[in-house]
Amino acid sequence: MGLSEAPGERDTQALLSRTQAMELRRRDYHVERPLLNQEQLEELGSRSPAQVTLQWRTWFRCSRARAQALLLQYLPVLAWLPQYSVRDWLLGDLLSGLSVAIMQLPQGLAYALLAGLPPVFGLYSSFYPVFVYFLFGTSRHISVGTFAVMSVMVGSVMESLAPDDAFLLGLNSTLDVAARDATRVQLASTLSVLVGLFQVGLGMVHFGFVVTYLSEPLVRAYTTAASVHVFVSQLKYVFGLHLSSRSGPLSLIYTVLEVCWKLPQMVVGTMVTAIVAGVVLVLVKLLNEKLRRHLPMPLPGELLTLIGATGISYGVGLKQAFGVDIVGKIPTGLVPPMAPRPQLFAKLLGNAFAIAVVGFAIAISLGKIFALRHGYRVYSNQELVALGLSNLLGGIFQCFPVSCSMSRSLVQESTGGNTQVAGAISSLFILIIIVKLGELFQDLPKAVLAAVVIVNLKGMVMQCTDVVSLWKANRMDLLIWVVTFVATILLNLDLGLAVAVVFSLMLVVVRTQMPHYSVLGQVPDTDIYRDVAEYSGAREVPGVKVFRSSVTVYFANAELYSDSLKQRCGVDVDYLLSQKKKLLRKQELKLKQLQKENKLPKQAAASKGTSVSINVNPTVMDIESNNDVEGSKAREASAGTELEDTGAWAPEDAKASDISSLKALGLPQPDFHTLILDLSSFSFVDTVCLKSLKNIFRDFREIEVEVYMAACHAPVITQLEDGHFFDASITKQHLFASVHDAVLFALQHRRSGPVNPVLVTKL
Repeated sequence: MGLSEAPGERDTQALLSRTQAMELRRRDYHVERPLLNQEQLEELGSRSPAQVTLQWRTWFRCSRARAQALLLQYLPVLAWLPQYSVRDWLLGDLLSGLSVAIMQLPQGLAYALLAGLPPVFGLYSSFYPVFVYFLFGTSRHISVGTFAVMSVMVGSVMESLAPDDAFLLGLNSTLDVAARDATRVQLASTLSVLVGLFQVGLGMVHFGFVVTYLSEPLVRAYTTAASVHVFVSQLKYVFGLHLSSRSGPLSLIYTVLEVCWKLPQMVVGTMVTAIVAGVVLVLVKLLNEKLRRHLPMPLPGELLTLIGATGISYGVGLKQAFGVDIVGKIPTGLVPPMAPRPQLFAKLLGNAFAIAVVGFAIAISLGKIFALRHGYRVYSNQELVALGLSNLLGGIFQCFPVSCSMSRSLVQESTGGNTQVAGAISSLFILIIIVKLGELFQDLPKAVLAAVVIVNLKGMVMQCTDVVSLWKANRMDLLIWVVTFVATILLNLDLGLAVAVVFSLMLVVVRTQMPHYSVLGQVPDTDIYRDVAEYSGAREVPGVKVFRSSVTVYFANAELYSDSLKQRCGVDVDYLLSQKKKLLRKQELKLKQLQKENKLPKQAAASKGTSVSINVNPTVMDIESNNDVEGSKAREASAGTELEDTGAWAPEDAKASDISSLKALGLPQPDFHTLILDLSSFSFVDTVCLKSLKNIFRDFREIEVEVYMAACHAPVITQLEDGHFFDASITKQHLFASVHDAVLFALQHRRSGPVNPVLVTKL
């Protein structure tokens, strides 16, 4: 029995607890606080100007602690290497470094070919910059080195400044390969130095935020279009064709047309070699994806393909038997440093800046992804310096500009890489290959390297699916994606990037010129105000209009803000103002005519009002020729009585009615007496915005509507003060802490009663 009652008691208690919870939800809560305008809020909160710390002053302070902090900031290896856990991290970094080096070898050879340089310079670019980044970088997982997008940008510069046509010998048009390669190596190394100077300079002045102007859709569309350039540039190696060098707008289209035109001249052996190598690479990658949980490290498909292709080429003699083009001589050992040629800087300036920005954008985006995943921080300015030093020192040792590779970075992370030591280990393996093993790949077919490049484009090509997701999520971002992709395809990589950035920034400006303007209403029994067009339950407060813009107001949209305000209020303000001026001018002319006809003394005219154009009694137009002073005084007294009954607009000490009112002039009156401007979306104000706000106050007061502001942020208030916005007619008493404060004050002030200093809100 007792066992059967226990569950029932528990159910009863649960039911009671749920009932009590529902009752608590139904209870009415009240918030009681003073009704505050900005002046009262500053007094209550003891507001004082925020002290601005000039950061540049700290740059010139000299102390031992600051010197140590600067050393650790610009040489991060001194901070993390002493804390390196050999027992926990070394094995993972060793395995990861070996895996990355195995990928780095074929990609270095292939991407050098993509850059229009001898393959061995891809190995140099896989050693020097990687080791420099080990010392200065802050990301633990990105793999710095050759990258397809950077290589194709460098190749575009090589085709533009050192085309094959410039190195033809004699009448038989023989290409002087040695002279071309020497010139291109000089250009590429100088370009790398200039890219490094840009990146180091921008990093030293803390300009790492420049990458924020490259939105994610822009970067993804740009890399996708760059992958198309990479694919087209490899077609000549896949089919064994000799194509003309092209650069500039529409060069990609012309190259595709030339490939199609010369397709009958293709070398069948070269095409078969590329297809077989590509199929093998794809199969190995599919096998790695299927067995990744069971393998300690991915199968080195690229390395195995290179070794197998080199062996077959050497044994069968692909070059002699089938005309397959091979890599050729690969010198062993390191090359001596070479000074850049400053006279080339002028020609390379624009391309260098574009390559510097794109390379940093790719590196920092990948670095932040891995940092967020593993719980550490990547410093954008230091990353800019580290990448710049990698390119700067690499350029001195005849490397071309580098960034980080997405595929190698994923391998470095997935195989257990923990720190930058993995990158240092991979660079040491590459050093061994450069010094001892490089010459073994002399018989490697270039078609195999082209297959390596094309297969590794899978990740970037798959970004085309962004079109579908962006169509559903954000059409503006889709527009940026499409414009970036099309511009990069048609105008080449440098002009395409410039067009994409300009279009993206222009789109931001256009968005601020197409904001959402709304009239707000009160949600019943709350102090919350929402757009009456979106919330059917929100109701406008009778006699009060609350207007809000979704963006800040500045010179580009200030006029649009004023026009939309007048339109949403349902009152033709400009028409009322023009009609009022016309009627007042007519009254003034008639009064002067009557005074002239009746020869009224100037003293009597002065006693009727100090300002004839404003305080003119409309009954004066009906004055008969036997007008007397007593009748005039009687009419003024009666008009004054009417003003006390209906007018909250005149001062309390007014002795005569304001006959310039809309009602007295026979003009339609607005159906609201107060306008409240919700400034909660304002992040800054400029001089044009200040003038627009002053004009709004002036115009609406002319049509007998009082104007208040509400919910203004502290920086905006400071800018209003600095712009001398507040004066005798517009004070901080016209600015309220919230929209609800302004609404209650307007209603109480309109009733001409004492203003209740306490705000009670039913929540």
